[in-house]
Amino acid sequence: MAKKILLPIDLNSPASWIKPLAEAQDMLIKGGELHVVSVLPDFGMSMVGTFFKAGFEQTALHQFGEALRNWVKQNVPGAVEVHPHILHGNIYDEILRAADKLDVDLIILAAHRPEAKDYLLGPNAARVVRHAKQSVYVVRG
Repeated sequence: MAKKILLPIDLNSPASWIKPLAEAQDMLIKGGELHVVSVLPDFGMSMVGTFFKAGFEQTALHQFGEALRNWVKQNVPGAVEVHPHILHGNIYDEILRAADKLDVDLIILAAHRPEAKDYLLGPNAARVVRHAKQSVYVVRG
């Protein structure tokens, strides 16, 4: 039974968290910790960053953190020990790094139905499944 669960979510996509959150809550009914993470992607290439005003990333991270804290208050019952984490960078890399750093037992994440492009590029969920040291529970929604 998992005692520390990592739940990666996309704040803008309820499909990324409605069913996975319910599964995590069911698993933690007898106690444990829920670590909710959301990743703010970086600019990718340094030249992209030059198009934004100075301090944009810090402001975005602060606002993103507030949005995640509000999401937790609205969606996670008080009986669950929950820790929100804002990550910044490549989505699947940050999820894997957080899982290792937080020493979680299980990663629960949503996956959409694969499209043709996913077979060529590989979605974030597939990369997490392939490279995670922890067990990964993929919830289809």
